[in-house]
Amino acid sequence: MSDATTQIKDKVSSNDVVLFMKGTKEMPQCGFSSRVAGVLNYMGVDFADVNVLADEALRQGIKDYSDWPTIPQLYVKGEFVGGSDIITEMTLSGELDTLFEQNGVHYDKDAADKIREANG
Repeated sequence: MSDATTQIKDKVSSNDVVLFMKGTKEMPQCGFSSRVAGVLNYMGVDFADVNVLADEALRQGIKDYSDWPTIPQLYVKGEFVGGSDIITEMTLSGELDTLFEQNGVHYDKDAADKIREANG
């Protein structure tokens, strides 16, 4: 197992919610990463962020680990959920709320509702 794979497994197993992204949750470096981090931040989700731009092995490693070609990638309780488009769809449909509730992840339901109202 590669060092990147070990790092990824450690990160997703030791945090309830992890976002592998370009940049950080405070300073995203691409629009797609910014969108997902923005949703999570707005909903008050406590999540770990991993800046794949800081480590090329990690950047490729996460794509291999999930068998998903793009960044960002969201993991909840060790399971890959999806990238920007999937997270956007799940937020607007309420599926993300359900996923968080089923996994005991705290989030602000009112904020989630406001996102849906603004995009309805």
